[in-house]
Amino acid sequence: MRSRPSEYELVAPGKLSAVLELMAREPGVWLPIAGGTELMVQYGAGRLGARKLVSLWGLPELRRIEQTAQELIIGAGCTYTDLRNHPQVAQEFPLLARAASWTGSVANQNRGTLGGNIVNASPAADSLPALMVYEAELLLSSVRGQRRVPYVGFHTGYKQTKLNADEIVAAIALRPRFAHYHSYSRKIGTRNAQAIAKLCLAGLGKVSANKIEDVRLAIGSVAVTPLRLRRTEASLLGGEWSPALVRDARQALESEVAPIDDIRSSAAYRIQVAGNLLQEFVESLFAREQASAEHAQ
Repeated sequence: MRSRPSEYELVAPGKLSAVLELMAREPGVWLPIAGGTELMVQYGAGRLGARKLVSLWGLPELRRIEQTAQELIIGAGCTYTDLRNHPQVAQEFPLLARAASWTGSVANQNRGTLGGNIVNASPAADSLPALMVYEAELLLSSVRGQRRVPYVGFHTGYKQTKLNADEIVAAIALRPRFAHYHSYSRKIGTRNAQAIAKLCLAGLGKVSANKIEDVRLAIGSVAVTPLRLRRTEASLLGGEWSPALVRDARQALESEVAPIDDIRSSAAYRIQVAGNLLQEFVESLFAREQASAEHAQ
């Protein structure tokens, strides 16, 4: 059954301060809506429980991408198109730019926002593994001020986060310190875009003296939240290339994930493909190091 417009109220205060004041007066009553790419699907299907919506769309405080001395601050209202077109995002954080290019259609990319993707908290969201490996921090705003929290750990369960009822995600902070890392990302789905991921993996790695000096891995669609693969990283750290290294890493990965069978894929398929992508990442990491060494000679 479709929703009835008369049962909903939408306000657009036009200023972030006014939005926060409204949410402070009635915590948990007003649901923020930005691009609406997810909420309008729920609305159209008659499944949008919130009856009072407050618009964040077009607020200038949330649409900025600013470079400070130490980090890049991306407003939560920035769209996927904003991310794709921003030269510093493409240069310093290519995994995020790539994930933005996978998300929905061009129309969705023009409306969907990075903050909305985070708060929607889908374990299959394309951009979230990239934010995890870049060790993003979230700037959460309310009338009480602003607090900063690590993105890793922000999701506490399926569609659940550490966001308080009177807060919004105002911005995402990223430190540009991965220029010399090998970056890897793959999305497995029925199509490259306009398809929910069966699986998505993001990885950063650095090899020195034929050993893995640093590695960061995150994955989506294999648990109730996106996952940072800490055990898998630990199994790879300090390792030299060998089939045993890949075997041990695949075993570590399998111990961390808990995929389900659903209409998009089976748990067994997801485990197998996740291992395959992990192996591809490790092989590409060492191949890059070997190519760099040969070029230096």
